[in-house]
Amino acid sequence: MGFSASESTLIATAISELSRNIVSYAGHGEITLRSTSVGGRLGLVIIAADSGPGIADIGLAVRDGYSTLGGLGLGLPGVRRLMDEFELVSALGRGTTVMVTKWRP
Repeated sequence: MGFSASESTLIATAISELSRNIVSYAGHGEITLRSTSVGGRLGLVIIAADSGPGIADIGLAVRDGYSTLGGLGLGLPGVRRLMDEFELVSALGRGTTVMVTKWRP
């Protein structure tokens, strides 16, 4: 898609973090990648979805340093920083969907 090597590394890191969250919290889910174009801008959309327990407090979950598994709490906040757009939707007992976009410069 024309991303530089460093941008590709950022994208791969975000995908890895989203995948790790699916495995750690939901056990299974899916990652979907698709290209997008808006007003002549090209980008990559990554959608991470699961049907796990959901997130009780989204604001807390995207705060640096917060972790329910005893980690560093950098996963979702890190993904948000690495990507250009970040959207998280979650419902308790129904699952979580994270959609992020990286625009090509």
